[in-house]
Amino acid sequence: MKPQISLVRQTTPRMWIVSLAALLAIIQSSLADSFSSLVIAVTTVGAAFVCEFVIYFRTEKGAMIQDGSSIASALVLTLLLPNSINPVYAAIGAIFAMIVVKYSFGGLGANWMNPALGGWLFVRFSWNGVFEKAMMPSIESSTSRLGGFGDFFTAEPVANFLNNTIFSLTGAELPTGYLDILGSRGATIIADRGLLALLLGTIVIAASQTIRVRVPVVYLAVYGAMVKFFGDGDVLTAFLSGGTIVAAFFLLPEPVTSAKSNRGACICALFAGIFTFIFRYQSDELYGAFFAIILLNAVVPSVKRLESRLLYKGSKIEE
Repeated sequence: MKPQISLVRQTTPRMWIVSLAALLAIIQSSLADSFSSLVIAVTTVGAAFVCEFVIYFRTEKGAMIQDGSSIASALVLTLLLPNSINPVYAAIGAIFAMIVVKYSFGGLGANWMNPALGGWLFVRFSWNGVFEKAMMPSIESSTSRLGGFGDFFTAEPVANFLNNTIFSLTGAELPTGYLDILGSRGATIIADRGLLALLLGTIVIAASQTIRVRVPVVYLAVYGAMVKFFGDGDVLTAFLSGGTIVAAFFLLPEPVTSAKSNRGACICALFAGIFTFIFRYQSDELYGAFFAIILLNAVVPSVKRLESRLLYKGSKIEE
């Protein structure tokens, strides 16, 4: 239905770019967990791919799975799961994401909720004990090295280098602990374990204009301001944990489940930042960013109808 979102990249290249960015983080995490993260990714992608193939085959819609949407959703879902969870649960989450969240509403472009978030929500609350157990720290857990890159360098020399070069110009000093976060070996979701590679992936996504960059910028600015003035003040930790980066660049800007106009998308991002702070700092939910976006996904259809009445007249854009 008109109006449509105007993006530089079409669906297929966008999906493959998102898949590449997600895969980078999965690889970093897998280097520090004997490739358990990669096994989860392969299982999730396989389940999603088979689901989509069977659905298209049964509905006689032809082989359209080459758009990469099922693979992108599966890899993003992998980022949201703990690296020690049984791959069977990851596969079930992918099946739920494809069949219930995506295709029961009509397929790509018709779903009201992000499929990856739907799969994560299903696993999280259907097997809450399994999820929580997978998040429990083990004896081998450590944050002394940069995740899978720990064989090449540790956090302390990198912090010293940055402090003696870039940060010395401003008189600031970067504590080693912040760099430890970029590659945690602890019990957490894969996105946070592969954060260094994920940040590189966000550069690819932004530079290729795969998303509307203003959306994560507004979201992070609002969330950071809330943490600074109403939270504990540690904005960097807020950004580098709790799945904030994957929420900002992979989940919130997703065109299907976001507002159509730039103005509407920025307003949604503003509220997402506020709700993320409330869920995480007032309700003690570490992954409050995911719940905030789920809440926004639920009201976006109403936002789109409001946009059509207020911002558009026929095919003419009034923005």
